[in-house]
Amino acid sequence: MTELIAFGILSFTTFFTIINPLGVMPIFMTMTSELDKESRKATAKKAILASFVTVIIFAFTGQILFKFFGISVNSFRVVGGIIFLLMGMDMLQARLGKVKVQESEIKTYVNDISITPLAIPMICGPGAITNAIVMMEDAKTVEMQAVLIGAIIVVLGITLAILLSAGKIIKLLGQTGNNVLMRLMGLIVMVIAIEFFLSGFKPIFQEIISGQ
Repeated sequence: MTELIAFGILSFTTFFTIINPLGVMPIFMTMTSELDKESRKATAKKAILASFVTVIIFAFTGQILFKFFGISVNSFRVVGGIIFLLMGMDMLQARLGKVKVQESEIKTYVNDISITPLAIPMICGPGAITNAIVMMEDAKTVEMQAVLIGAIIVVLGITLAILLSAGKIIKLLGQTGNNVLMRLMGLIVMVIAIEFFLSGFKPIFQEIISGQ
């Protein structure tokens, strides 16, 4: 029982730290600032559902999928870094907040951003996927696997609650505040992008050098 509790606490803390719900919220706010309340809720729910499905799939089949397709986690980090960099550049110029979404396009827009970049790689990024694979390998019993899945559900539930409260913050800040926040977060996202890219590119580059 003590081992299960310790494993549960470890699973929760690692996933909460890696996913960082408070860090996801500002980006979610800027990308959904032009949507109405219901569309914003739908976006958050779809992003969380997509993240949960992705994490669970990789937790149980990650090693097999990576080996089958010849994909490395480092390559995943490089791609995530590029996506973050492009998104950060748009945010730095406050372009995301100025996008006017027509009523006929709302459903498509919600589907687009809820999967990428919100679910992947913002919420369910290389770190979360890698952590899911490693933690599932450490879960030797069915009880430990259940605890791990429970921890993932709790973390994503907290993330959903934080994202659903973003609408109130958007109203509080106003358009000017949103633009300032977006530019600030754009800088942070671009820094994250460089960290992601380098953390993935460095091992790949070292392998190329050592291979020669």
